[in-house]
Amino acid sequence: MGKRIRVQRRGRGGSTYRASTHKRVAPAQYPVVAPKEAFNANINGVIKSLLHDPGRGAPLALIKFENGQTCHIASPEGTFEGQQVQLGGNASPEIGNILSLGRIPEGVLVCNIELRPGDRGKLAKSSGAYATVVGHTPQGTLIRLPSGRTRYINDYCMATIGVIAASGRTEKPFLKAGEKFHLMKAKGHKYPRTSGRKMVPAVHPYGSSKRSARRTTTTSHGAPPGQKVGLIAARGPGQKKKRVIR
Repeated sequence: MGKRIRVQRRGRGGSTYRASTHKRVAPAQYPVVAPKEAFNANINGVIKSLLHDPGRGAPLALIKFENGQTCHIASPEGTFEGQQVQLGGNASPEIGNILSLGRIPEGVLVCNIELRPGDRGKLAKSSGAYATVVGHTPQGTLIRLPSGRTRYINDYCMATIGVIAASGRTEKPFLKAGEKFHLMKAKGHKYPRTSGRKMVPAVHPYGSSKRSARRTTTTSHGAPPGQKVGLIAARGPGQKKKRVIR
């Protein structure tokens, strides 16, 4: 009897394939503030420290506000320990301040954007990510996302002024396999990735170098463990053509 293939071992939930989340500092979220109250508020705070979070590219900023609340957010570029920041719609649009989107001037770069009022930040939170405030309309605030697409978002949603730090992180090559290994381990990702075609037939359904043994790579949702590999419930046979978003 052969051993179970990798997707079966991973799906079982063992410690080998589990992300080491117990080492992480905290989720990057805004403090709990009522969206409509924050729209006309101005709460002062200070950045107590900048922290490294395993599995995260940008540092976390620990902010303590005058009302006693604290939060961690993905730190914008240019912030520093001891910096005075403000939260609310009446705050000034300076780097590090947290404002309601409806109060941010057009053309300003923002990050840590809420998708819905009160969800505490969902968009533009990775290294070097930012969105641009395009305009204010009756439908909401129009922003251009990092992908290039534009979207209307509620005026009560909060965002941080600035660009997320560590913008050049992804441009530096790893140089050593060990560095990539430890990054993937912190994120809980599969590494190294080996294609099924490179394996022997005993350990993967797509294994074998023989042309006659090749088969389709799409699999249904109802496939049993060990057979559920490849493009799961794919609508198409492979990679779609990239389309330019204007």
